[in-house]
Amino acid sequence: MGKVITPLKGELPRAADVVVVGGGLAGVCTAFFCSRLGLKTVVVEKREALGCLTTASSTECFRVQFESAENIALMLGSLDIFSHFAEVVGVHDADINLRQQGYLYVTTDPKRAEAYREMVEIQHKAGLNDVELLSGDEARARFPYLSPQVIAARYRAGDGWLSVHEMLYGFVKGSQAQFFLQTSAIEVVLDTAGIAAVKTDRGTIETRKVVVAAGPFSGRVARLAGVELPLTLLRRHRLAVLNCDMVPRSVPFTTDDDTGVYWRPEGAGALMGKAFEEEPEEPKEVVPTDWRFPAMVLDPQSPHSAGRLSPFWNQAASLLKKSNLNLCAGQYTYTPDHMPIVGPCPLVTGLFINTGYSGHGIMGAPEAGRRLADLIAGEASDSENPFSFERFLGPAAVPEAKERIY
Repeated sequence: MGKVITPLKGELPRAADVVVVGGGLAGVCTAFFCSRLGLKTVVVEKREALGCLTTASSTECFRVQFESAENIALMLGSLDIFSHFAEVVGVHDADINLRQQGYLYVTTDPKRAEAYREMVEIQHKAGLNDVELLSGDEARARFPYLSPQVIAARYRAGDGWLSVHEMLYGFVKGSQAQFFLQTSAIEVVLDTAGIAAVKTDRGTIETRKVVVAAGPFSGRVARLAGVELPLTLLRRHRLAVLNCDMVPRSVPFTTDDDTGVYWRPEGAGALMGKAFEEEPEEPKEVVPTDWRFPAMVLDPQSPHSAGRLSPFWNQAASLLKKSNLNLCAGQYTYTPDHMPIVGPCPLVTGLFINTGYSGHGIMGAPEAGRRLADLIAGEASDSENPFSFERFLGPAAVPEAKERIY
């Protein structure tokens, strides 16, 4: 079982096969699969708990409906892990509260409706045959809460959401790794062979392999080894409606694809969000919230209102008080092509990267952690890795965005 402690100075192990910097879901998954391959693995996390930065502010969702075959395959791998979680982690009572209520995208735009048709054809060719293309009438027959303005939808019943806290600590319990809290990496030591050690504020760990999995802080950690990562940080809000009996309980994650507003049932209420465009930020320990966000998604007069295509929200919003709402924010870590960097860094021998999920970390990190562990252990080749750092190197290394940002 993984051991989670806050060490006294000098209590860190003197050496490890792998040191993972970052204790969010990406780092924890990497550590789990590395330890399962027999590698002595240590995770250092500068905060007071695991998974309490970006992971904690997620909407806890997963989908396989992606545009690129690479991401479809990645998410199918994670879904297989979710579906057999207790067996995968070896903890018989591990329960991540898997809810496969589907993902539904709806539109009022004829051009987007045609894009749906093309996208579903691509997904079917990639083997994702259970994505459905629906007309507006077909969508309303299935999901009566939708407005008459909806002209097309795409839907996959096998997508949904889960409990991220339970998943993260399930990986911890099933791991043989050691997890050290309130432990900051302050230097990556290099020698002629590459990575030699990680210095922390609680001691030095000798190692030949370091994984950068620090979410929004990954760029700063990589710079300790002299590497610049092509990352952009953008703030994203999550609004929890704590108590609202007007939210239908058995419906899918629903996205107004014209505005980017999305919502899903959660407990006695719902979770809501939207990918607003803001200026890029520096990494923050505490991401401030802006209470204009709830007004944008709940005000019936707003062009970004959730009630635009799910009209029950217009009435529900009139009954909500601020005490019904809980607002938090996190930072998405974007790459130029909106796909993660998972694999070795060719610039420094022994340095590995696991970051840049562009808002898809909860759904991508489990399978990516498994793949990265295979790369670290030499059981897979980076030449066959679609998420390789290599794609950002060279004279024309600005890959076209393959995925949208929500």
